[in-house]
Amino acid sequence: MNPTWPESTPGLLRLPSGRLVRGRALRRPMPDGPVPEYAVYLLGERPPEVAWEAEWLRWPDFRLPADPERARTVFRAAWERAGTERVELACGGGRGRTGTALACLAVLDGVPAGEAVAYVRRHYDPRAVETPWQKRFVRRFDGS
Repeated sequence: MNPTWPESTPGLLRLPSGRLVRGRALRRPMPDGPVPEYAVYLLGERPPEVAWEAEWLRWPDFRLPADPERARTVFRAAWERAGTERVELACGGGRGRTGTALACLAVLDGVPAGEAVAYVRRHYDPRAVETPWQKRFVRRFDGS
């Protein structure tokens, strides 16, 4: 599999299949390097317009996605596209919602749901997935 992001990209998560996904905090400046080709913004309010294809998944801070079914569809699309495109998932701080979404992508990639939070904490950010209900969301996520 060809990497879609340079290995030095900040916030990069390598899934077991080799797919690369960038997680990031929108409150921080855009990192140097290539921009995403597809992004999922996990925010309570509509994000600003960007020059690349982007989805907005309504997700208030410290909570869960407003529409879990749509979240499942968006996560699957992000996972599929990460095989050949630069995919980014981002929220305000880059840990809670972003970590939860990345853990769901890990489940889609074959990581058992009960191990996905630990996988993301080990390979992305030790403080990813901030709340008990976000952890429970990942444990119950089946991706189907």
